[in-house]
Amino acid sequence: MIRAAGLFVIPLIPLVYLTYAVMIAQVNDPIKYIYSITGSTAIVLLLLTTFLSLIKKYMNFIKYRRMIGLYGFFYSLLHFLNFYVFDAEFKLDFVIKESLDKPFVYLGMISFIILVFMAITSKKTLYSKYYKYHRLLYVVLVLVTVHFVMAQKSLSIIQWVYLLVIIILLGLKFYQKKNVLFKG
Repeated sequence: MIRAAGLFVIPLIPLVYLTYAVMIAQVNDPIKYIYSITGSTAIVLLLLTTFLSLIKKYMNFIKYRRMIGLYGFFYSLLHFLNFYVFDAEFKLDFVIKESLDKPFVYLGMISFIILVFMAITSKKTLYSKYYKYHRLLYVVLVLVTVHFVMAQKSLSIIQWVYLLVIIILLGLKFYQKKNVLFKG
């Protein structure tokens, strides 16, 4: 019970920190700061959902994967809303133009649309019908990493770490699936 409560509260820490930084500490560029915190948190939480399935033999946190994945979606929604409200100023034509003109924006939009679908179909009754499509999370992880790198315009150490983690996770997942398929 305590573990579940912690897993419910811990993903909210970045939101509390973000609120403090923007409202009280008043960071220099709040829009960019919101992009950074929400985007990074979304990536980390989505990576964590993938990692949970890899370690299920050793530590079974699978029952929390849906909740953590929905938190990842929540932060990606905040990331999108930051774009829609502060950059686009509620102008749909601006969103469409930016999405078509800037490759990193349309990669983010494609990822966000996939995550919306996954969030909607994560309900138990829909998940049983659409669970195969939830494998698109691996595509999302690649797309958001490229989105992240392109938005920063240079590769920092943290972006190399993200790329390395995603490559390792995808490799481990492929290895895990391959062993399951060829064992019997």
